[in-house]
Amino acid sequence: MTGIPKTQYAQIFEKTGGPIQYREIPVQAPGPDEILVNVKYSGVCHTDLHAWKGDWPLDTKLPLVGGHEGAGVVVAKGDQVTNFEIGDYAGVKWLNGSCLSCEFCINGYEPNCPHALLSGYTVDGSFQQYAIAKAIHAAPIPKGTDLAKIAPILCAGITVYKALKESDAKPGQWVAITGAGGGLGTLAIQYAKAMGLRVLGIDTGDVKSKMTQSLGAEVFIDFATTPDIVAEVIKVTNGGPHAVINVAVAEKPFEMSCKYVRPRGTVVVVGLPAHAYVKSEVFSTVVKSITIKGSYVGNRADTDEAIDFFSRGLVESPIRIVGLSELPKVFELMEKGEIAGRYVLDTSK
Repeated sequence: MTGIPKTQYAQIFEKTGGPIQYREIPVQAPGPDEILVNVKYSGVCHTDLHAWKGDWPLDTKLPLVGGHEGAGVVVAKGDQVTNFEIGDYAGVKWLNGSCLSCEFCINGYEPNCPHALLSGYTVDGSFQQYAIAKAIHAAPIPKGTDLAKIAPILCAGITVYKALKESDAKPGQWVAITGAGGGLGTLAIQYAKAMGLRVLGIDTGDVKSKMTQSLGAEVFIDFATTPDIVAEVIKVTNGGPHAVINVAVAEKPFEMSCKYVRPRGTVVVVGLPAHAYVKSEVFSTVVKSITIKGSYVGNRADTDEAIDFFSRGLVESPIRIVGLSELPKVFELMEKGEIAGRYVLDTSK
Protein backbone atom coordinates (compact mmCIF):
# COMPACT_ATOMS: atom_id res chain seq x y z
CA MET A 1 0.00 0.00 0.00
CA THR A 2 3.05 2.27 -0.35
CA GLY A 3 2.14 5.65 -1.83
CA ILE A 4 -1.59 5.06 -1.45
CA PRO A 5 -3.42 7.64 0.69
CA LYS A 6 -5.14 6.58 3.89
CA THR A 7 -8.31 8.49 3.03
CA GLN A 8 -10.23 9.26 -0.14
CA TYR A 9 -13.31 11.10 -1.35
CA ALA A 10 -16.50 9.13 -1.95
CA GLN A 11 -20.25 9.51 -2.38
CA ILE A 12 -21.89 7.61 0.48
CA PHE A 13 -25.35 7.34 2.05
CA GLU A 14 -26.10 5.94 5.48
CA LYS A 15 -29.79 5.09 5.07
CA THR A 16 -32.02 4.24 2.13
CA GLY A 17 -33.19 7.42 0.45
CA GLY A 18 -31.15 9.48 2.89
CA PRO A 19 -28.71 12.29 2.09
CA ILE A 20 -25.89 11.43 -0.28
CA GLN A 21 -22.73 12.69 1.36
CA TYR A 22 -19.58 13.65 -0.52
CA ARG A 23 -16.92 13.19 2.11
CA GLU A 24 -13.68 11.51 3.07
CA ILE A 25 -13.66 7.83 4.04
CA PRO A 26 -10.79 5.37 4.66
CA VAL A 27 -9.04 3.56 1.79
CA GLN A 28 -9.34 -0.20 2.34
CA ALA A 29 -6.58 -2.74 1.83
CA PRO A 30 -7.34 -5.62 -0.57
CA GLY A 31 -7.80 -9.13 0.76
CA PRO A 32 -5.76 -12.12 -0.50
CA ASP A 33 -7.93 -12.60 -3.63
CA GLU A 34 -8.70 -8.93 -4.25
CA ILE A 35 -7.31 -5.92 -6.07
CA LEU A 36 -7.47 -2.27 -5.13
CA VAL A 37 -8.38 -0.11 -8.11
CA ASN A 38 -7.65 3.61 -8.25
CA VAL A 39 -10.94 4.49 -9.96
CA LYS A 40 -10.46 7.26 -12.49
CA TYR A 41 -14.00 7.31 -13.89
CA SER A 42 -17.30 5.72 -12.97
CA GLY A 43 -20.44 5.57 -15.06
CA VAL A 44 -23.81 6.27 -13.43
CA CYS A 45 -26.40 3.54 -14.02
CA HIS A 46 -30.12 3.58 -13.26
CA THR A 47 -29.40 0.71 -10.90
CA ASP A 48 -27.46 3.14 -8.72
CA LEU A 49 -30.57 5.27 -8.37
CA HIS A 50 -32.64 2.18 -7.48
CA ALA A 51 -30.06 1.17 -4.87
CA TRP A 52 -30.20 4.57 -3.19
CA LYS A 53 -34.01 4.71 -3.22
CA GLY A 54 -34.45 1.09 -2.10
CA ASP A 55 -36.69 0.19 -5.02
CA TRP A 56 -35.85 -3.52 -5.15
CA PRO A 57 -36.66 -6.44 -2.83
CA LEU A 58 -32.98 -6.91 -1.97
CA ASP A 59 -31.37 -5.18 0.96
CA THR A 60 -28.35 -3.00 0.33
CA LYS A 61 -25.27 -2.72 2.49
CA LEU A 62 -25.50 0.34 4.74
CA PRO A 63 -23.72 2.70 4.80
CA LEU A 64 -23.13 2.28 1.08
CA VAL A 65 -20.83 3.65 -1.58
CA GLY A 66 -22.74 3.09 -4.83
CA GLY A 67 -21.49 2.62 -8.38
CA HIS A 68 -20.49 -0.36 -10.51
CA GLU A 69 -18.98 1.02 -13.70
CA GLY A 70 -15.55 1.92 -12.38
CA ALA A 71 -12.53 2.07 -14.68
CA GLY A 72 -9.08 2.64 -13.26
CA VAL A 73 -5.61 1.37 -12.41
CA VAL A 74 -4.58 -1.49 -10.11
CA VAL A 75 -2.52 -0.02 -7.26
CA ALA A 76 -2.44 -2.96 -4.82
CA LYS A 77 -3.30 -6.65 -4.86
CA GLY A 78 -3.58 -9.64 -2.55
CA ASP A 79 -0.93 -12.36 -2.45
CA GLN A 80 -3.22 -14.88 -4.21
CA VAL A 81 -3.86 -12.66 -7.24
CA THR A 82 -2.17 -13.85 -10.43
CA ASN A 83 -4.28 -12.30 -13.21
CA PHE A 84 -3.44 -8.63 -12.50
CA GLU A 85 -0.23 -6.73 -11.94
CA ILE A 86 0.28 -3.32 -10.38
CA GLY A 87 -0.30 -0.69 -13.07
CA ASP A 88 -2.76 -2.78 -15.10
CA TYR A 89 -6.08 -1.24 -16.14
CA ALA A 90 -9.10 -2.88 -14.49
CA GLY A 91 -12.84 -2.46 -14.32
CA VAL A 92 -15.08 -2.74 -11.25
CA LYS A 93 -18.32 -4.36 -12.43
CA TRP A 94 -21.77 -5.03 -10.95
CA LEU A 95 -20.71 -8.63 -10.30
CA ASN A 96 -17.89 -8.05 -7.84
CA GLY A 97 -17.48 -11.68 -6.83
CA SER A 98 -19.11 -15.12 -6.73
CA CYS A 99 -18.44 -18.46 -5.04
CA LEU A 100 -17.10 -20.09 -8.27
CA SER A 101 -18.22 -23.53 -7.06
CA CYS A 102 -22.04 -23.67 -7.20
CA GLU A 103 -23.95 -25.15 -10.16
CA PHE A 104 -24.43 -21.68 -11.66
CA CYS A 105 -20.79 -20.62 -11.42
CA ILE A 106 -19.36 -23.84 -12.85
CA ASN A 107 -21.75 -23.60 -15.80
CA GLY A 108 -20.83 -19.99 -16.63
CA TYR A 109 -23.85 -18.38 -14.95
CA GLU A 110 -21.87 -16.54 -12.27
CA PRO A 111 -24.38 -13.64 -12.08
CA ASN A 112 -26.98 -16.12 -10.77
CA CYS A 113 -24.72 -17.32 -7.95
CA PRO A 114 -26.68 -17.24 -4.67
CA HIS A 115 -23.58 -15.85 -2.94
CA ALA A 116 -22.79 -13.17 -5.51
CA LEU A 117 -21.23 -9.90 -4.33
CA LEU A 118 -22.69 -6.85 -6.06
CA SER A 119 -20.69 -3.64 -6.41
CA GLY A 120 -22.55 -0.60 -5.17
CA TYR A 121 -25.22 -2.76 -3.61
CA THR A 122 -24.01 -5.51 -1.25
CA VAL A 123 -20.41 -4.24 -1.21
CA ASP A 124 -19.06 -0.72 -1.68
CA GLY A 125 -18.75 0.26 -5.32
CA SER A 126 -17.06 2.71 -7.65
CA PHE A 127 -18.33 6.11 -6.48
CA GLN A 128 -15.03 6.49 -4.66
CA GLN A 129 -11.41 7.03 -5.61
CA TYR A 130 -10.20 3.57 -4.51
CA ALA A 131 -12.43 0.51 -4.83
CA ILE A 132 -11.98 -3.17 -3.94
CA ALA A 133 -12.84 -5.95 -6.39
CA LYS A 134 -12.39 -9.71 -6.44
CA ALA A 135 -9.60 -10.20 -8.95
CA ILE A 136 -11.22 -13.16 -10.71
CA HIS A 137 -14.26 -11.07 -11.63
CA ALA A 138 -12.64 -7.69 -12.24
CA ALA A 139 -12.57 -6.77 -15.94
CA PRO A 140 -9.15 -6.66 -17.64
CA ILE A 141 -8.94 -3.46 -19.72
CA PRO A 142 -6.31 -3.06 -22.46
CA LYS A 143 -3.61 -0.50 -21.71
CA GLY A 144 -4.11 2.79 -23.54
CA THR A 145 -7.90 2.56 -23.36
CA ASP A 146 -9.85 5.76 -22.75
CA LEU A 147 -11.04 4.96 -19.21
CA ALA A 148 -13.87 7.50 -19.29
CA LYS A 149 -15.39 6.03 -22.43
CA ILE A 150 -15.05 2.39 -21.40
CA ALA A 151 -16.65 2.92 -17.98
CA PRO A 152 -20.26 2.47 -19.23
CA ILE A 153 -19.24 -0.71 -21.08
CA LEU A 154 -18.57 -2.35 -17.69
CA CYS A 155 -22.29 -2.60 -16.93
CA ALA A 156 -24.48 -1.08 -19.64
CA GLY A 157 -22.41 -2.50 -22.49
CA ILE A 158 -22.00 -5.97 -21.05
CA THR A 159 -25.66 -6.12 -20.06
CA VAL A 160 -27.11 -5.23 -23.47
CA TYR A 161 -24.57 -7.38 -25.30
CA LYS A 162 -25.66 -10.34 -23.16
CA ALA A 163 -29.33 -9.52 -23.80
CA LEU A 164 -28.77 -9.48 -27.55
CA LYS A 165 -27.10 -12.89 -27.34
CA GLU A 166 -30.03 -14.17 -25.29
CA SER A 167 -32.49 -12.92 -27.93
CA ASP A 168 -31.14 -15.40 -30.52
CA ALA A 169 -31.73 -12.79 -33.23
CA LYS A 170 -29.87 -13.56 -36.46
CA PRO A 171 -27.97 -11.15 -38.73
CA GLY A 172 -30.40 -9.31 -40.98
CA GLN A 173 -33.30 -9.63 -38.55
CA TRP A 174 -35.05 -6.78 -36.78
CA VAL A 175 -34.53 -5.96 -33.12
CA ALA A 176 -36.56 -3.28 -31.34
CA ILE A 177 -34.96 -1.47 -28.42
CA THR A 178 -37.17 0.33 -25.92
CA GLY A 179 -35.52 3.17 -24.02
CA ALA A 180 -33.21 3.45 -27.01
CA GLY A 181 -31.91 6.91 -26.16
CA GLY A 182 -30.69 6.09 -22.66
CA GLY A 183 -27.41 4.73 -21.37
CA LEU A 184 -28.19 1.09 -22.12
CA GLY A 185 -30.19 1.79 -25.25
CA THR A 186 -27.51 3.78 -27.04
CA LEU A 187 -25.04 0.95 -26.50
CA ALA A 188 -27.60 -1.72 -27.43
CA ILE A 189 -28.10 -0.03 -30.80
CA GLN A 190 -24.38 -0.20 -31.54
CA TYR A 191 -23.88 -3.78 -30.40
CA ALA A 192 -26.91 -4.85 -32.41
CA LYS A 193 -25.60 -3.13 -35.53
CA ALA A 194 -22.14 -4.67 -35.03
CA MET A 195 -23.82 -8.07 -34.75
CA GLY A 196 -25.53 -7.55 -38.11
CA LEU A 197 -29.02 -6.77 -36.82
CA ARG A 198 -31.45 -4.13 -38.06
CA VAL A 199 -32.43 -1.74 -35.29
CA LEU A 200 -35.67 0.03 -34.46
CA GLY A 201 -35.36 2.46 -31.56
CA ILE A 202 -38.27 3.48 -29.34
CA ASP A 203 -38.01 6.56 -27.10
CA THR A 204 -39.14 10.17 -27.13
CA GLY A 205 -37.77 13.58 -28.08
CA ASP A 206 -35.75 15.08 -30.91
CA VAL A 207 -32.43 14.74 -29.07
CA LYS A 208 -32.87 11.01 -28.60
CA SER A 209 -34.22 10.60 -32.12
CA LYS A 210 -31.12 12.18 -33.64
CA MET A 211 -28.74 10.34 -31.33
CA THR A 212 -30.23 6.88 -31.90
CA GLN A 213 -30.25 7.27 -35.66
CA SER A 214 -26.69 8.60 -35.69
CA LEU A 215 -25.65 5.45 -33.81
CA GLY A 216 -27.25 3.08 -36.32
CA ALA A 217 -30.99 2.79 -35.71
CA GLU A 218 -32.75 2.55 -39.07
CA VAL A 219 -36.07 3.68 -37.59
CA PHE A 220 -37.01 5.77 -34.57
CA ILE A 221 -40.51 5.73 -33.11
CA ASP A 222 -41.47 8.43 -30.64
CA PHE A 223 -43.79 6.80 -28.13
CA ALA A 224 -45.17 10.19 -27.02
CA THR A 225 -46.34 11.26 -30.47
CA THR A 226 -47.15 7.97 -32.25
CA PRO A 227 -50.93 7.24 -32.07
CA ASP A 228 -50.65 3.45 -32.36
CA ILE A 229 -47.17 2.21 -31.46
CA VAL A 230 -47.98 -1.48 -31.92
CA ALA A 231 -49.34 -0.99 -35.44
CA GLU A 232 -46.45 1.29 -36.41
CA VAL A 233 -43.77 -1.12 -35.19
CA ILE A 234 -45.36 -4.03 -37.04
CA LYS A 235 -45.66 -1.91 -40.20
CA VAL A 236 -42.08 -0.62 -40.38
CA THR A 237 -40.59 -4.05 -39.60
CA ASN A 238 -42.90 -5.85 -42.03
CA GLY A 239 -44.46 -8.13 -39.44
CA GLY A 240 -42.85 -7.16 -36.17
CA PRO A 241 -39.29 -7.35 -34.85
CA HIS A 242 -37.74 -10.77 -34.35
CA ALA A 243 -36.58 -9.66 -30.92
CA VAL A 244 -37.22 -6.85 -28.45
CA ILE A 245 -34.67 -5.66 -25.91
CA ASN A 246 -36.55 -3.86 -23.15
CA VAL A 247 -34.19 -1.51 -21.35
CA ALA A 248 -36.86 1.11 -20.62
CA VAL A 249 -37.52 1.80 -16.94
CA ALA A 250 -41.31 1.78 -17.21
CA GLU A 251 -43.84 -1.05 -17.20
CA LYS A 252 -45.94 -0.20 -20.27
CA PRO A 253 -43.23 -0.82 -22.91
CA PHE A 254 -42.82 -4.41 -21.63
CA GLU A 255 -46.49 -5.23 -22.17
CA MET A 256 -46.57 -3.47 -25.52
CA SER A 257 -43.54 -5.37 -26.81
CA CYS A 258 -45.38 -8.67 -26.31
CA LYS A 259 -48.04 -7.38 -28.70
CA TYR A 260 -45.82 -6.25 -31.56
CA VAL A 261 -43.05 -8.86 -31.47
CA ARG A 262 -43.06 -11.12 -34.51
CA PRO A 263 -44.52 -14.66 -34.17
CA ARG A 264 -41.83 -16.96 -32.73
CA GLY A 265 -39.95 -13.86 -31.65
CA THR A 266 -38.30 -13.19 -28.29
CA VAL A 267 -39.04 -10.46 -25.77
CA VAL A 268 -36.02 -9.89 -23.52
CA VAL A 269 -36.58 -8.17 -20.17
CA VAL A 270 -33.59 -6.13 -18.99
CA GLY A 271 -34.76 -2.86 -17.42
CA LEU A 272 -35.93 -3.04 -13.81
CA PRO A 273 -38.65 -0.47 -13.11
CA ALA A 274 -39.78 -0.65 -9.49
CA HIS A 275 -42.85 -2.81 -8.71
CA ALA A 276 -43.43 -3.59 -12.40
CA TYR A 277 -44.80 -6.72 -14.08
CA VAL A 278 -44.47 -8.26 -17.52
CA LYS A 279 -47.97 -8.90 -18.86
CA SER A 280 -48.85 -10.80 -22.01
CA GLU A 281 -52.29 -11.96 -23.08
CA VAL A 282 -52.24 -15.76 -22.94
CA PHE A 283 -54.02 -16.57 -26.22
CA SER A 284 -51.69 -14.52 -28.44
CA THR A 285 -48.64 -15.61 -26.45
CA VAL A 286 -49.47 -19.22 -27.27
CA VAL A 287 -50.67 -18.73 -30.83
CA LYS A 288 -47.72 -16.50 -31.74
CA SER A 289 -45.39 -18.91 -29.89
CA ILE A 290 -43.36 -16.04 -28.47
CA THR A 291 -40.62 -16.35 -25.86
CA ILE A 292 -40.41 -14.00 -22.88
CA LYS A 293 -37.17 -14.19 -20.97
CA GLY A 294 -35.14 -12.22 -18.47
CA SER A 295 -31.52 -11.34 -19.06
CA TYR A 296 -29.22 -10.31 -16.24
CA VAL A 297 -25.61 -9.12 -16.51
CA GLY A 298 -22.98 -11.02 -18.48
CA ASN A 299 -20.40 -13.49 -17.21
CA ARG A 300 -16.62 -13.21 -17.57
CA ALA A 301 -16.64 -14.41 -21.18
CA ASP A 302 -19.40 -11.94 -22.09
CA THR A 303 -17.33 -9.21 -20.42
CA ASP A 304 -14.27 -9.95 -22.53
CA GLU A 305 -16.35 -10.07 -25.71
CA ALA A 306 -18.17 -6.81 -24.96
CA ILE A 307 -14.89 -5.03 -24.23
CA ASP A 308 -13.40 -6.43 -27.44
CA PHE A 309 -16.19 -4.82 -29.51
CA PHE A 310 -15.32 -1.52 -27.82
CA SER A 311 -11.57 -1.95 -28.32
CA ARG A 312 -12.07 -2.58 -32.04
CA GLY A 313 -14.00 0.66 -32.41
CA LEU A 314 -17.33 -0.99 -33.18
CA VAL A 315 -19.01 0.52 -30.11
CA GLU A 316 -18.55 3.90 -28.45
CA SER A 317 -20.06 5.45 -25.35
CA PRO A 318 -21.99 8.71 -25.80
CA ILE A 319 -20.91 10.25 -22.50
CA ARG A 320 -20.87 13.48 -20.57
CA ILE A 321 -18.18 13.81 -17.89
CA VAL A 322 -18.89 15.59 -14.60
CA GLY A 323 -17.21 15.51 -11.21
CA LEU A 324 -17.85 12.82 -8.60
CA SER A 325 -19.21 15.59 -6.37
CA GLU A 326 -22.10 16.14 -8.83
CA LEU A 327 -23.70 12.71 -8.42
CA PRO A 328 -26.92 14.05 -6.79
CA LYS A 329 -27.49 16.31 -9.80
CA VAL A 330 -27.12 13.34 -12.14
CA PHE A 331 -29.68 11.40 -10.11
CA GLU A 332 -32.10 14.33 -10.42
CA LEU A 333 -31.78 14.34 -14.22
CA MET A 334 -32.13 10.55 -14.29
CA GLU A 335 -35.39 10.67 -12.33
CA LYS A 336 -36.76 13.22 -14.80
CA GLY A 337 -35.78 11.07 -17.79
CA GLU A 338 -33.65 13.88 -19.19
CA ILE A 339 -30.42 11.96 -19.81
CA ALA A 340 -29.42 11.00 -23.33
CA GLY A 341 -26.48 8.62 -23.32
CA ARG A 342 -24.49 8.20 -20.11
CA TYR A 343 -23.07 10.43 -17.39
CA VAL A 344 -19.57 9.52 -16.23
CA LEU A 345 -18.06 10.78 -12.98
CA ASP A 346 -14.46 12.00 -12.82
CA THR A 347 -13.32 10.93 -9.35
CA SER A 348 -10.70 13.69 -9.16
CA LYS A 349 -13.40 16.39 -8.98
